[in-house]
Amino acid sequence: MRLGITANPHKPRALALVRKTVDLVGSRAEVVLARETRHASGVAAPDAPLEELTADVLVAIGGDGTFLSAFQRSRLPILPVNAGTVGFLAEIDGDDEASLASAVDRVLNGRFFVEDRMKLASEAAGAPLPDATNEVVVHTSQVAKMRRFEILVDGRSIGRLQADGVILATPTGSTSYAMSAFGPILDPAVEAIVVTALAPFRASHRALVVDPLRTVSVRLAPEGKDGVVVIDGQHEQRLAAGGTVVTYRSARPASFVRLGSRFFHQLHGKRILPWAEEAGDPDPKDDADLPSHP
Repeated sequence: MRLGITANPHKPRALALVRKTVDLVGSRAEVVLARETRHASGVAAPDAPLEELTADVLVAIGGDGTFLSAFQRSRLPILPVNAGTVGFLAEIDGDDEASLASAVDRVLNGRFFVEDRMKLASEAAGAPLPDATNEVVVHTSQVAKMRRFEILVDGRSIGRLQADGVILATPTGSTSYAMSAFGPILDPAVEAIVVTALAPFRASHRALVVDPLRTVSVRLAPEGKDGVVVIDGQHEQRLAAGGTVVTYRSARPASFVRLGSRFFHQLHGKRILPWAEEAGDPDPKDDADLPSHP
């Protein structure tokens, strides 16, 4: 087996986990590091630019930003290892040495499965943008300034709104930025495009869940300042007033290496679900005045 490793080069904990992972692999597999990871970690191993790195599995060590960057730059199946941050997308907690050692053993022995999740492809001004694992965000270029956006589905306008921006999220991204804008939480197995307004002028604006085979576009009204398109918080591009971002289901999925955990298990303990998770947890409505029943 050939195992690739990439990590956040600016996090000492992530680099320490690179060295730990290489030690755990030992001579049982060929290891190749992303070039910036080898330079930052000092590990004596073959390297390649992440975009050109070939391997059976790519271990990404860091936080969610590291994982999203890896999904943008590589099409390999990725095992996300958390390096002491929130790491919502992580499969393994790097601080748990036993879990890390077990994960390495399972990967080397082929005891894992790959979960393909929908990504979003998009283009602006006719030029393609990087695929998004979480979301495509179109927003104003000025802080605390609203502007008008038009939403189109399959090229036909379905309405306009005044807001700070519009979030087009994948099911994976429904628990990220879109969730902070009160969008719905989607099971990743339910493929869809979630359209959520960011700080809309009218509080009654609701999120929209669109069939993944449709095309969803966001057009900046001609009047007003330019806007900005941001992909997964990693790639940013200016969008001229009157410009349009066209978004649709990508043919290239985000391939997560899984060792048995499932979506709702990953949500456990994050305190984002609207109900108590454990028998001893207080119910969110425990203090409400509930009617008595005979």
